[in-house]
Amino acid sequence: MKKINGFWAFLALSVVVYAVVQLLIGTGMLNPYYSNTLIFIVINIILAVSLHLVIGITGQFSIGHAGFLAVGAYVSAIFTKLDLPFPVALAAGGVVAALAGLLVGIPSLRLKGDYLAIATLGFGEIIRIVFNNIDYVGGAAGMQVPHLTSWTSAFICLFITLIVIMNFTNSTHGRACISIRENEIAADAMGIHTTYYKVAAFAIGAFFAGVGGGLYAHNFYIIQPTNFGFLKSFDILIFVVLGGLGSLSGAVIAAIFMTIVSTYLQGYPETRMIIYSVVLIIVMLYRPKGLMGTNEITSYFSKWTGAKGGRLHGK
Repeated sequence: MKKINGFWAFLALSVVVYAVVQLLIGTGMLNPYYSNTLIFIVINIILAVSLHLVIGITGQFSIGHAGFLAVGAYVSAIFTKLDLPFPVALAAGGVVAALAGLLVGIPSLRLKGDYLAIATLGFGEIIRIVFNNIDYVGGAAGMQVPHLTSWTSAFICLFITLIVIMNFTNSTHGRACISIRENEIAADAMGIHTTYYKVAAFAIGAFFAGVGGGLYAHNFYIIQPTNFGFLKSFDILIFVVLGGLGSLSGAVIAAIFMTIVSTYLQGYPETRMIIYSVVLIIVMLYRPKGLMGTNEITSYFSKWTGAKGGRLHGK
């Protein structure tokens, strides 16, 4: 009953947020700059939540998420270039990114810790270099993309992403992933197919990163391989770590917070990265486990309980 009430509360809150923002955009109270910022926040939330499934829930340290973002961006751009519908292009970007996740995940997820991080980082760089050398997508000069991302399409994708990730986390499959994060040897000894669940989480995370890439590409008119370098992977990683490993709502809050900070600091290009770094240091000094730790925002309310990431081993 609590889960049902939680779902309806989440649905009602989503409808209210969507309606209010849509009303503000429709009446012109939000100019194109702010509406574009909101869409960018939504895309970053999708990226943060998709990586949260890989790192926060399954405990696999991946720093190649920008590679899946790039796959989704370019595949969806190619589909719209062929005059296929935008939703089909988004779905295709997600599916191809998921296949890339499987391709990378099956051999590399047998690795652990730093070795896995290096392998995923290498994958991200390979993807960037591949697109850099394909003339059909413009090579290093980039590829022009029609502006098709709207507040409605971005919000629908975000809603689906959150619903899928929350339900996966609360399912038996999600519990298996959490057990792998807590102690992989013990999980294996209990009969959990650890490689299967790690690859599954990796593919699901890659799928939604690909969808986010499709939204990203069709929101900025042009995409270039330099948009998807390892720094982009670290940006997404910061969302997850800053929010708190194992906290879905923490990843969402961190994505919103850091996008606003980054957008505001665009007016100060000389000192932008210094201030950005100082903000990160201050937050980590006062919240060393991240903004939310391992808690969900719903734990502060007794009305309903949402997706919980559980506690980290030994914490």
